[in-house]
Amino acid sequence: MATLEQDWVLLEPGLEVPAHLVPAEHRWITLSDGRVTVYGVCPPDGSQRCRIEHRLACSKQPLPDLWPWLTALRAENARAAQRRTDPEPPRLPQAWPDAG
Repeated sequence: MATLEQDWVLLEPGLEVPAHLVPAEHRWITLSDGRVTVYGVCPPDGSQRCRIEHRLACSKQPLPDLWPWLTALRAENARAAQRRTDPEPPRLPQAWPDAG
């Protein structure tokens, strides 16, 4: 989609979400002439809907660091999931070596 600045942005097709769910710098609205612009109003109108860039919805793209605390939480959740799916904890040796 063409932006007000004559650039292009790839938006997720067919998806419009309530603007209050999306950080201000990632909210895109379509103007009457068909171009799009970032909708940075804070707080957004409760009825306003917006679009998001495809890169935020694409499963093959790394998610940008929208909120540092959320990124840390996602990393901890990944570690916790890995711990739950590990087959077994490492076994201790049957006999301790002679430290003499």
